Amino acid sequence: MLAFRKTLRPLAALAFLKAEPDTRRLVTSAEIIAHLRSLRSPRDIEGMRRFGITTTGEQLGVSAPALHALARLNRRNHPLALELWESGIHEARVLAALVDDPASVTRSQMERWARQCDNWALTDACCCCLFDRTEFAVEKAHAWSRRRAEFVKRCGFVLMAGMAVHRKEAPDSVFLGFLPVIRREAGDDRNFVKKAVNWALRQIGKRNSRLLRAATVEAKRIRRLPHRSARWIAAGALREWEARSRRNDR
Repeated sequence: MLAFRKTLRPLAALAFLKAEPDTRRLVTSAEIIAHLRSLRSPRDIEGMRRFGITTTGEQLGVSAPALHALARLNRRNHPLALELWESGIHEARVLAALVDDPASVTRSQMERWARQCDNWALTDACCCCLFDRTEFAVEKAHAWSRRRAEFVKRCGFVLMAGMAVHRKEAPDSVFLGFLPVIRREAGDDRNFVKKAVNWALRQIGKRNSRLLRAATVEAKRIRRLPHRSARWIAAGALREWEARSRRNDR
């Protein structure tokens, strides 16, 4: 689901998966981090940076499939997730989001991690693989949508998109409540914000027919706003829904 998976080399992942039996001995955060560092790829670091995945901390260029393979061996491990995050290594932090237990996540942890996200890939991993499954997801989506910091604000809208996909039990009222927020923030033309706003709108519209009708009305309102970013957000959503409708009619 995460777009950052597309940026990394499959051969590195294949090499990792062939060695997967050895990874079962990786129990502590120190062992896992040492293993991640052994997979360091300058070529993939450069490839990630070309796609806007940069960080103020250490970056290793480990592929997303390799991280997911490692995560499968360490599911629902909250203490491990906290230790991996504290390393400050980009890939260890992505892995932390993949292995953490949503039931153990606190508001303060979500706030701290969101503030420390410094690129879109880490933001999306946290919000689409962890935060959207927590009991605080709706609260934080609304709160973060008002923040000025680019990646914290992105967190708010990626949460909305993630919930639209993963929270099957959530009532329509949750997503209807997100639509005015999307309209309110559609004038923010920062790249990583407007893309997340568009993503949230699109996913809400794809959730069911009732939400599609409501989201379409909202998209047409957004299209009339005097902002280039708003017109881009609305046009992208309407175009995707129309294309999806045509495919379903075939």
